Amino acid sequence: MPNVVLVGAQWGDEGKGKVTDLIARDFDYVVRYQGGNNAGHTVIHGEKKLALHLIPSGIMYEDAIPVIGNGVVVNPQVLVEEMEMLEGEGLSCDRLKISCDAHVIMPYHIELDKASEFRLGKNEIGTTNRGIGPCYQDKAARSGIRIQDLLDEHVFRMKVEAALETKNAILEKVYGKRTFTVEEICEAYLPYAEVIRPHMAETAQLLNDALREGKQILFEGAQGTLLDIDHGTYPFVTSSSCCAGGAATGSGVGPTAIDRVLGIQKAYVTRVGAGPFPTELLYPENGGEGQDAIDGDLLCSEGHEFGVTTGRKRRCGWFDAVIARYAAEVNGLTDIALTKLDVLSAFDELKICVAYECEGKRYDYFPMQQSVLFHAKPIYKTMPGWKGKDITSAKSFDELPQEAKDYVSEIERLSGVKASIISVGPDRNQTFMRGW
Repeated sequence: MPNVVLVGAQWGDEGKGKVTDLIARDFDYVVRYQGGNNAGHTVIHGEKKLALHLIPSGIMYEDAIPVIGNGVVVNPQVLVEEMEMLEGEGLSCDRLKISCDAHVIMPYHIELDKASEFRLGKNEIGTTNRGIGPCYQDKAARSGIRIQDLLDEHVFRMKVEAALETKNAILEKVYGKRTFTVEEICEAYLPYAEVIRPHMAETAQLLNDALREGKQILFEGAQGTLLDIDHGTYPFVTSSSCCAGGAATGSGVGPTAIDRVLGIQKAYVTRVGAGPFPTELLYPENGGEGQDAIDGDLLCSEGHEFGVTTGRKRRCGWFDAVIARYAAEVNGLTDIALTKLDVLSAFDELKICVAYECEGKRYDYFPMQQSVLFHAKPIYKTMPGWKGKDITSAKSFDELPQEAKDYVSEIERLSGVKASIISVGPDRNQTFMRGW
């Protein structure tokens, strides 16, 4: 098995957790390379569904070493709670490695995140209020606190004290919010350091040593391509590099070590939070009406579209081949994993967006101008559905109804990438491979 980057090819929530869980057993290391606990994915352990927010899916397999890379921002409380949850389920975290260079989400980051979103009002970005953005801001400003700083109480206290001089002033004078003391932060965070200490490592060196030994690595991304800080629908994005290129900077492994890039796509599209969404089928409560509102509600209910981290109802829409092509280009996708194909079994008729139209101009490519994207109207190709035909027991492409095969083939044609993995249900065994 080559070294693989796994990325979301839409706005996140594409089912990366299931796919990672499915293929992680074939790798020696599974590396999370960006994001924080604003992401979440569900994995299956026995008869239980477990929600992971920081720890890579490799934790599920005894032979895989899960690694939290330097590009991740870590809330120590969430990390320790997740470790305790896994230990309670009989899954040992002894193998877990955490980069000493990963940045730490502090209590003031969370308060600043909430306060900033509240002040934006109707113009809010739609963050998860987990402190991710403010933590990355400090990282870029070279004033962040890293995991390694937790190892030395004197250094940690000194850095917290320096940070609070600015953060408390902003919280109090700009937002009218509570402030923090050095003592309360140290009292809360230093005990976590003792739990995390045995797992801290020079992970870039660890991974490069592994490559020299011929080991295989799976790089696991969070969120999705359209939430990438550089290539997403800015400013309605996350604060890290979700694309395949982020795997190199977020882990310390050179790009030449990467052999394949697997893009995860739903058979339709969803997004959480604010921002443009050309194929969105508005819910009745958001002003939607007619068949579009009915179809949107049906996608949400059939797909159980509620956020793992936030519980928020996801916005739903038809498959968008414009963003599929864009994701293929910016990530260098070699393969697609198409998830939730079974959800479309509820429809008589399906639509695929093949291009956009704005002010009389057709866009076959993804327009980066924010004003164009907000007003873009989808140009659809309509295809027959396979309503009433159960595909959840299909074990191969040939076992799918002809309408489902035609739908998948059209997605492959429009995106230019083969669907090497297809999911037809939530369980691990409801997935089949096509040349993966």
